Parts: sequence; structure tokens; C-alpha cells
Amino acid sequence: MLKQIADYITFDLLKLTPGTHLGEALDFFLYDTVKIFLLLTTIIYVVAIIRTSFPPEKTKRMLSHKREYVGNVLAALLGIVTPFCSCSAVPLFIGFVESGVPLGVTFSFLISSPMVNEVALIMLWGLFGWKIALIYIGTGLVVAIVAGIVIGKLKMEKYVQDYVWEMQVGNAEIIEQTFRQKLDYAREYTLGLLKKIWPYVVVGVGIGAFIHGYAPQDFLVRYAGRDNPFAVPLAVLIGVPLYSNAAGVIPIVHALMEKGLPIGTTLAFMMAVTALSLPEAIILKNVLKNRLLAVFFGIVAVSIVLVGYLFNAIL
Repeated sequence: MLKQIADYITFDLLKLTPGTHLGEALDFFLYDTVKIFLLLTTIIYVVAIIRTSFPPEKTKRMLSHKREYVGNVLAALLGIVTPFCSCSAVPLFIGFVESGVPLGVTFSFLISSPMVNEVALIMLWGLFGWKIALIYIGTGLVVAIVAGIVIGKLKMEKYVQDYVWEMQVGNAEIIEQTFRQKLDYAREYTLGLLKKIWPYVVVGVGIGAFIHGYAPQDFLVRYAGRDNPFAVPLAVLIGVPLYSNAAGVIPIVHALMEKGLPIGTTLAFMMAVTALSLPEAIILKNVLKNRLLAVFFGIVAVSIVLVGYLFNAIL
């Protein structure tokens, strides 16, 4: 029905011609914008109710002093239900380290939280179907777990800035909420999150619509298609300087895939944008010393590239 409404507005009311660049771009923009906002509003509200059981204080306590590997898996899973982008997860990163959470476990959370979240799951499911959504979530968790384990094995605690270890922040009291309070929180959280991310959604869909309507069919396939062995690392290099959350980048990814970009390359691009960014590097520079910062970005970037090549090979 949404597609029919978008077609009616574009081709009947506005009298644009089907198949033209402007007509196809506007039709794509109207349809995807409404669909994405409906998905976000419905699912974020439900997830927000679930999230009330995982406040930051409880998350820190759950992860503190966990055994190796178990802690990495748990941290990556908790990243799914925590509302942080790559930059806003940094303050919680400091709290985790101060609370005694192992460094490798903390990095598993830092990677998973922006990359694997309910927004990514909702939008990928709505645009590409459940198989692609689960592939992305699964590979994102693997990257977060493996990267965290590797960083933990390297024993690089001495490369965390000294002041982080010296901070003494007490654990805040965890206040239990009634179901009514959880519903009120979910409503306020959903409205607040939509207010924050709606520009990303609109801009992202707008860029995606432009690519959908105007980008030549053979341009992206020629330079980032299966015949280019360096397409995946190129996509990662392009994605790192960008800064966006899943809401902003997925509509762009949608348009790129429709133009023929291989799924592994598009997933690598999306992971680079959401999990690695220059603003994140600038903020982390105040927490991590140069060697650990370089190791973190290097391990995650290599993992993302390998994921891209893997899925280009099997799909």
C-alpha cells in the first residue's frame, strides 16, 4: 500500500513520468522514508521497553570480572540493546574500564554497540529481508567478539591513558521501574530518538534516492564490482571518514545494492561507517594511547575487509 501511495503522489499528483531520473528518485524517496519511519517507531518502542532491564549500571556489573571469551560474547550481545553510536559509546567505555571490565571485553562492547543495534536490524529487515538482516547482525557480532578477544590477548592495558585507571566513579544505584514507568520511558525514548535521527534518515534516503535515480548503472559495478579485487578495502577506506549511524547509512546501502554493488562490499562499507569514524578516533585519542588506538582501528578494519570478501565469495 505504501508503494501505491508513493506512486500516486509521484506519477499522478505531480505528473512525473515513470522511468525518468527525477520520477524514480522521488518515488524511491517517498516510499522508503515512510516505510523506514513506520518500522522505526514500532520496533524502537518495543525494544525500549526491553532495554529498561539493561541500564548502564547493570550492564557494567554484568560485565565486570567476567571470564575471557564469555565476557566478550556477553558484551557483544549487550551491544545490540544499548543505544550508542560510535562516539557516544566512548564515555561508557571509560566507565567499563574503571569498573573492572577487562579491556578486551570492553572493546567487544565498543564495536558491537554502534554496529549491531535495533535500528540496523529493523531497517535491514525492512529493506532487504530477514536473511540479509541476520547475516549483518551475525557478522557484526563475530567482528566484535573476535576483535575484543585479540585486543585482550595483546595485553595492552598500559596503552590506556593513565587518568582512566585513576578515576574512581562509584556504582550508581539501580532503580527498578514499574511496567507503567517502562511504557512511559519507551514512549519518551522513542520520540527522543526519532527527533535525533530523523535528519539522518531523511538525508540518507535522499542520497539513496539520488543514487537510485541518477547514478549510472555501470559506474558502481565497474569500480566496485566483483571484477575489482580491491573493491572491499576501497569501500572500507571510503566509509571510515564518514560519520553516520545505521539510520543514515542503510538507505544509501539500499540504493548501492540496487545498482549492483556486491553484498559483501556494501556490508563492509556499512560496517566501516558505523563502527569506525574519524570523530570516534578523535574522542578515543583522549582515552587511548596511539598504539592501542592504531591496533583497535587496524584489527576492526581488517576484520571488516575479511567479512566483505567472505560474503562476496559465498553470496
